[in-house]
Amino acid sequence: MKNIIDAIRKINPNAIVSIEDNDINQITWLNGTTPIPKADIEAKMNEMANEPEQSQYAEQRRNAYPEIGDQLDMLWHSIDQDPQLKSKYFDFYEAIKAVKVKYPKNG
Repeated sequence: MKNIIDAIRKINPNAIVSIEDNDINQITWLNGTTPIPKADIEAKMNEMANEPEQSQYAEQRRNAYPEIGDQLDMLWHSIDQDPQLKSKYFDFYEAIKAVKVKYPKNG
């Protein structure tokens, strides 16, 4: 588990505390810092314990998507094949179409 002070700072970045022996039951709140309930700190610590896994998942998912230009091209071609979508997304469709017409692919 991540340490208590990290969890407290995620909840309140301005918190000023003293903690003995990294013991959640021995927190001294300093300089008028509003105490954070123990249950909230523990919940944040549990959330933080999962962050590396979530970060890895997010990175894998992000890397699995096609490049944004390819995504937009797929979207444009889908709209190009559907008259209702051409009407519904007219401004987007026409802006992309103007570039495709001005700079056609060779081949």
